Amino acid sequence: MNQTNDVEAVDNLRKAYVKLLNEIQKVIYGQDDVVKEVLISIFSRGHCLLVGVPGLAKTLLVNTIADALGLSYKRIQFTPDLMPSDIIGTEILGENRQFRFVKGPLFANIILADEINRTPPKTQAALLEAMQERAVTAAGNRYILDEPFFVLATQNPIEQEGTYPLPEAQLDRFMFNIWLDYPEFSDEITIVKNTTSQYDFVAQKVISGEEIVNFQNLVRRIPINDNLLDFAVKLASKTRPGSKYAHELASQYLQWGAGPRASQYLVIGAKTHAVLNGKYSPDIEDIKAVAKPILRHRIIKNYKAEAENITVEHIIDQLLISRE
Repeated sequence: MNQTNDVEAVDNLRKAYVKLLNEIQKVIYGQDDVVKEVLISIFSRGHCLLVGVPGLAKTLLVNTIADALGLSYKRIQFTPDLMPSDIIGTEILGENRQFRFVKGPLFANIILADEINRTPPKTQAALLEAMQERAVTAAGNRYILDEPFFVLATQNPIEQEGTYPLPEAQLDRFMFNIWLDYPEFSDEITIVKNTTSQYDFVAQKVISGEEIVNFQNLVRRIPINDNLLDFAVKLASKTRPGSKYAHELASQYLQWGAGPRASQYLVIGAKTHAVLNGKYSPDIEDIKAVAKPILRHRIIKNYKAEAENITVEHIIDQLLISRE
């Protein structure tokens, strides 16, 4: 880490983050924690899975963030008949009898994959390949996606009929699993007031795509102490029943635990959380701050946990306060 330049860059990122929050909060009410977690994921070069009932402004949230970041944005409505070529693009025969590739909606900076569990695994896999490789393959040719590239997929936790739930291996590709809840009463009053009047505020651009990529690279250069690396890896290891560091709750209530990708995201998420809060290196509190959205979709409860109504949130809370 180049101390002088990077310290200045951390300060600039913090200032940009505060401006982003202020701009986004002019449009989005009552979802401050969700907005912060989405921004942490973007600056960490990760992706998000949003779980919430309809009507919680998920589409407006993503659209507003895209406006404030000055990025291109596409919404893809996932349906049972959606094919991989519908999102990647396809080759067509041109006037000169030569095939040319027509890009699909994946070629944008921010993708809202609406109700990702409503489309078959083949199309889910095409999206997840783009998330992992930041490139797509069509007709034997590889096309690199523009950076920054960020996918925010949504799931409805209520309706499960006619859906194709994401396998655990694919869920693992998402850095964060963010749960949206209903807004507070006062926030809902503001939402209803503004959406039933002539109020029509559009978030203004705060930073550019190039600056976002620079900030993503900055986060990777932030130093972290060995004891924090040890804490992050042990936290993930505690979730693995049968392993050396398995917590008693994991052995009792979990079928599967979090893999190494969880450890990686705990570290990079802690770095981003620290920088966005004006710190030049993370501490244990930064790891704890990002632990729930990172771990909640990576640990699988067993039948005993289901029978005793033990929640994933409870297990994570106990792991975080454990000194084992």
